[in-house]
Amino acid sequence: MTQPVEQGLELLPFYCPIEPALHPAVADIEARAVAWLDRVALPGVSRTRLLGTRSAEFFCRFVPQGVTHNVLAATLWVYWGFAFDDTRCDTGALAGSPVRFLPEATRVQHALETPGGTGLDDPYALALHDIGARFRGCATPTQVRRFTEAHRRWLLGVAWQVANRAGNHLPGLDEYLRLRLGTCGGAPTMAMLEIALGAEVPSAEMDSPRVRALTDCASLVAALDNDLHSYRKERLLGHTEQNVVTVLLHESPRSLEQAVHAAVCLRDRLMSLFLRLSHRVRRGGSAPLRSYVDCLGHGIRGNIDWALRVPRYQGLGTPGWSEQPLDPRPDPLPYSTVSWWWDELRE
Repeated sequence: MTQPVEQGLELLPFYCPIEPALHPAVADIEARAVAWLDRVALPGVSRTRLLGTRSAEFFCRFVPQGVTHNVLAATLWVYWGFAFDDTRCDTGALAGSPVRFLPEATRVQHALETPGGTGLDDPYALALHDIGARFRGCATPTQVRRFTEAHRRWLLGVAWQVANRAGNHLPGLDEYLRLRLGTCGGAPTMAMLEIALGAEVPSAEMDSPRVRALTDCASLVAALDNDLHSYRKERLLGHTEQNVVTVLLHESPRSLEQAVHAAVCLRDRLMSLFLRLSHRVRRGGSAPLRSYVDCLGHGIRGNIDWALRVPRYQGLGTPGWSEQPLDPRPDPLPYSTVSWWWDELRE
């Protein structure tokens, strides 16, 4: 290639046959979230950069019919998550040291889970404790437990990523998919959907392998979309060591264009599975489950619409939309992390 890599990356059209949606109170939710951010004053990230994440728009695209008060609580976590990711996960002393990151992750997780908040002096822990209190005030104990467990999964995934960075280890594709399910933040984000909707999904449904597969499939589609959105920025910052494009480039000799094509083929097969599996899950499901599944789809589409404009990904612009997947094959992907999801299509 004659162009620099960061200039040569072109996004391919997105296959996502889901209509865009947005919560009607997004402006009010954003104003209230910004007032909260000004009060908690998270260090290490500028106000301009944090507001530039457009976190209110991001989550309001996931839950267009959510309960406004509950959506606000979830939106606060999205702002907090972006700040924590920037200052503790991607850059700084913690980002390259598992020995330093793990105690920090344990501290903030404890702050989230523990009522009372005594002994907290770190602004990130204090802010997360406040978010946890808000969730306990608007969600059921089961929903709160689901979120805290999902939050722990995210922090554990980030710790794995930090360890890879410290050891200069680039995972293979199957390992990367397993890693990315943790690091993408999809687990806590999706766990907030039923909180935002104000209706608990029965455990017999939410904990079933089929719904677990559907949830992780939605998270991974969005994560791979984010990899494609963020590759140019990460290239400029030197942070591409754990991105699906980099993994594919390392896996076998290929050009950047071929690696992007392979990434989109992988992503589109997962998108096709999500559509088929969501139809199966909705059939005969409870009303709260059907609403949850609808929001998973809104999340995939909303994440794309948000990422195409947000300054965080440097506004790569609109590549257009595809009516068909780049790879239409319906058979399972040959990676153990995800291959079992296709089994859940059975009657």
